[in-house]
Amino acid sequence: MQLAVQLIQGADNQVVGATLLDLAQRHVNDFENLWRAQLRQYLQEDKYWDWIFKKRIALSDDNYESYAIEYEEQTQGLLFIETQRHRSQIEIGQQLVYVEALASAPWNRKAVQRPPQLRGVGTLLLNFARKRSVLSLNKEVVGFALNDILSESHIEYKSFSMMSSQSSNLQLLKLSSTSSIALIFSISIFVLAPRV
Repeated sequence: MQLAVQLIQGADNQVVGATLLDLAQRHVNDFENLWRAQLRQYLQEDKYWDWIFKKRIALSDDNYESYAIEYEEQTQGLLFIETQRHRSQIEIGQQLVYVEALASAPWNRKAVQRPPQLRGVGTLLLNFARKRSVLSLNKEVVGFALNDILSESHIEYKSFSMMSSQSSNLQLLKLSSTSSIALIFSISIFVLAPRV
């Protein structure tokens, strides 16, 4: 699979073309050879993630998929999702696409480099997971453990919507990077909804 996508250069806000594609060995090599040292240097939480293992799982188990974003032949982001086994805690029993891991290259993180080389990598990967959910489940639902992937070093918050529920009464809660960081880390699992 190859999909043309757009990212934004951090220095001049110019839109550039990139490619979202299936995770290949060259992406794993980029993580090991280009990312890992910077992740350790800047004490990023994903410095010990094993993308070799994640790629192996995706190749051997149809429930898992792994993707990468490339720009100028360099890996800019990585995504690992599970598509069959996870169920929503909001809509009890409903299947969802679960984001197991999502990471932007260190040079695309404000915690490492200001301005980042490229902006929107994490957001694009999360939106792709949502679109993948529509393709496989005919629903726009994506679940993930916030404390595993959602920190400023992994994706840009900007704003997005979060679903909360009491039985069948769904309510949308708007989150933003400036006002919701404490709230975000106090929640363990949620389901994303389309922007309103």
